[in-house]
Amino acid sequence: MNPSLNLVHLYPNLLNLYGDRGNIITLRRRSLWRDIDLRVFGVGLGEQFPDIDVDLLFMGGDQDREQEVVISDLRRNHGPSIRRAVEQSVPFLAVCGSYQILQRFYHPAEGPDLEGLGILDAYTVHPGHQAPRCVGNIVVEWDHGTIVGFENHGGRTFLEDDTRPLGIVKSGYGNNGEDKTEGARFANVFGTYVHGSLLPKNPAFADLLLRLALDRRYPDFELRPLEDGLEQQAHDAAMRRAS
Repeated sequence: MNPSLNLVHLYPNLLNLYGDRGNIITLRRRSLWRDIDLRVFGVGLGEQFPDIDVDLLFMGGDQDREQEVVISDLRRNHGPSIRRAVEQSVPFLAVCGSYQILQRFYHPAEGPDLEGLGILDAYTVHPGHQAPRCVGNIVVEWDHGTIVGFENHGGRTFLEDDTRPLGIVKSGYGNNGEDKTEGARFANVFGTYVHGSLLPKNPAFADLLLRLALDRRYPDFELRPLEDGLEQQAHDAAMRRAS
């Protein structure tokens, strides 16, 4: 019997900045090519968390005006389910605004602080309109080579205590433009500012998420390599643009 995985896509219609839905498409395709049945369950505002065994979680990017609405809905409807999944080592990818939502708090350019879910021991401060946005192509060195993509964020993120970065910035801004860190990882939770979409040009990252999901339920299943010539060309082209 072929493996079957369940992915919960949180707020797919609201959090889709810079084509973040491409991350879902990539995970589906790379699963299909290996005869893995990846089923995607979208959860919108006010909707119930599906009563399923969750194998993967994904949240895309947003802008500041959506964050307050999303945080409120997460706290009211999905906080316990997400925390339970994290405790069970379910891989979770959160991009840009969603990355901030998983932190302790976000201090916007205007208005009160927004309290996040606190899954990541980090916080983000928006310095206001007098400070430049962190915009442009980005290259990050991580445990599996390099990550490439595009970033566009006003907030500066700072990691605390034992929260470790996803990688080290080689070109671009990353978390805050100061300490050369990008993103964060805690257990199997990954936060990042890299759009573009992230996974199509970074197949090693996509396969890491699939491998982590499979290890929980199908530890003996071999995630066979794929021919990633086109993906590597896209990766290399993004590297050249960032140099």
